[in-house]
Amino acid sequence: MLRKATLYLSILSFVNGFSTRQVSQTTTKLFASTAKTSNMAKPYGTWPSPITSKAITAGSVKLGGVHYHNNQVYWLEGRPQEGGRNVLVKYDPSSIAKSERNGVDVSPKESNVRTRVHEYGGGAVVFGKEQIYYSDFVTQRLCKLSDGMEVTTGENCIYRFADGVTMDDDSTIVCVREDHTNPKPSEVVNEVVAVTVDNGSIKVLATGNDFYSAPRLSPDGKQLSYVTWNHPNMPWDASELRVTSLDSSNKSKDHDLIAGQDGDTSIIQPLWHPKNGDLYYISDQSGYYNIYRAGYPESVLPMDYDFGGSAPGWKNTNSLFDLRALGQQGFNFLADGRLVAQYSKDGKSVLVVADVSNKDGLATNIQEYGMEDGLPMMFGGIVPTDGNDVYFIGGSPSTPPSVYKWNIETKGAAEILACSTNLSFDDDIISIPRQVEFPTTLGTAFGYYYPPKNGCHTGMDGEAPPLLVKAHGGPTACTGTSFNPAIQYWTSRGFAVLDVDYGGSTGYGRDYRRRLRKNWGVVDIDDVCAGAQYLVKEGLADGERLCIDGGSAGGYTTLGALAFRDVFKAGTSLYGIGDLTALAGDTHKFESRYLDGLIGAYPEEEKLYKERSPIESVDTLSCPILLLQGVEDKVVPPNQAQMMHDALLKKGLPTCLKMYEGEQHGFRKAENIEDALDSELAFYGKVFGINDIPGAIDIKVDNM
Repeated sequence: MLRKATLYLSILSFVNGFSTRQVSQTTTKLFASTAKTSNMAKPYGTWPSPITSKAITAGSVKLGGVHYHNNQVYWLEGRPQEGGRNVLVKYDPSSIAKSERNGVDVSPKESNVRTRVHEYGGGAVVFGKEQIYYSDFVTQRLCKLSDGMEVTTGENCIYRFADGVTMDDDSTIVCVREDHTNPKPSEVVNEVVAVTVDNGSIKVLATGNDFYSAPRLSPDGKQLSYVTWNHPNMPWDASELRVTSLDSSNKSKDHDLIAGQDGDTSIIQPLWHPKNGDLYYISDQSGYYNIYRAGYPESVLPMDYDFGGSAPGWKNTNSLFDLRALGQQGFNFLADGRLVAQYSKDGKSVLVVADVSNKDGLATNIQEYGMEDGLPMMFGGIVPTDGNDVYFIGGSPSTPPSVYKWNIETKGAAEILACSTNLSFDDDIISIPRQVEFPTTLGTAFGYYYPPKNGCHTGMDGEAPPLLVKAHGGPTACTGTSFNPAIQYWTSRGFAVLDVDYGGSTGYGRDYRRRLRKNWGVVDIDDVCAGAQYLVKEGLADGERLCIDGGSAGGYTTLGALAFRDVFKAGTSLYGIGDLTALAGDTHKFESRYLDGLIGAYPEEEKLYKERSPIESVDTLSCPILLLQGVEDKVVPPNQAQMMHDALLKKGLPTCLKMYEGEQHGFRKAENIEDALDSELAFYGKVFGINDIPGAIDIKVDNM
């Protein structure tokens, strides 16, 4: 049974348990309370807004990878103004004059701390007992932070490393290695290896399966646990937890199988208890991602909610989940041995603290904390310290993703150590979403509705706003409610936005996540269309001005909705998929068999692939489409956008293709993020005849 989402309205008054003025005490003020000006009626879509694309990129970074190491707090920043470079930062409140985020850069200025394992990366930093190591994006080699020395050698990018831990007093790094000696996806080799720091020599510890993640050492350093899986499964479909002694065979099949024996259960995020040495992990065997203790059949903390979410704002997602990324940890252990974990309920995060020392395997003395205890509305990636403090990344619709500190014993308002933005806007311009549940073909689906909002303007009498529906990527991911300036960019101009968690999204249990099995290009399209129609019926959107956008898998849903349904009047695909057959034969290893579960085996079911490919249904397209694509994308190759554009040109439909040099999968450079946003606004302006858009850029639309 799917859990029921509740409708929540006007949550600004209690978001985070403290006011935006309290937020501004520790970071640059984001929202300022000002005297209301009279609301002047002005057509939707023409409202002037201070939330410009340049303001968004100039004052914002992406935050992630929080870690507590030797009494210091570290995190990663992805900086659009530096070409998307990822920087490791250390908390230092004395640096306030140097940084808006109370931190100092500790990774070399010429380095980009980012790994390309699985192409999505994650786990690019290894924190040892004393030393810190990182993956350099250009070379993909492991480097020592203290002196920049390269630990691994060889030809650039042949080997990629991620998700590591250290052993033997930091002399050895145990991590996932991806071997691209043969660059063909079918020939790329993933393994768990031990890298000797002094000479860069490598010993293979686990091999023979297609993929590995989360290698973790037992407290005594004698046992290694890891997650592994094989094609055609993805890690959220079926995976195994295995354990080996470090002196045993390196063949995975010889290692003890701890969980995942049925071949139909997803196992993620193993972690050894630091005191008793028991192994814990997250499994979806109950129908939800719950926490288990090895050797016990039942969850230690059974709930009809998903644990395991990562921190919001990282990995190009505004959600608590991105199960493609390495290095995530949705639960942890406090210094006294208690379990600390996070799950999401009705769009809000809950922190759980529990005693897991009970011999029967069940947690006791369970305590839950939320916004009423001073925590932000959404948070994840809990990092404990030597005492009762915990660190994490959190946010809300009105508070950007930030690094927080909170004390479990004293509670009170969580302290913001670093904020992802130094933007400053009036609070009456920020649209607060409400979660909506709407009928669709398989029951109900979920989304977040953001109404148009601008303190200076209202719509014209009798006018409903244009609606932009957003389809998240993944497709096995989800959206969230952390402050997203790219959404406020639209709502402050008079657009309504619906951010949809279509069937297949993570965070609603296994049954909901599995709605996409063999049904990608059907269920997701049904849901985004049903969401738009629901809002039109409620009088919250103009049925003649419905548009849709999405990136990657969301781009495919966008193109499919435009090709196979007659609901939307325009759309924008960001590095989206137009030809499923081309994608099946031309993508990276990690997702090269993803479509088997989403659609069917290829080439055996090639007919089905063609039926669901938007490029094969250009004849049914009848509305304008904007295509935005990175030239160096290895996940969705650029030829996908080019082929779609050629087909649209041939049919005579209004279209525009923009190819961005130096971009991979997802835009990271400030100038490209800005141009993508402004181009989409200008595109809809032309399509919907909105001629008076303040500051609109000029865009050339072919066939128009």
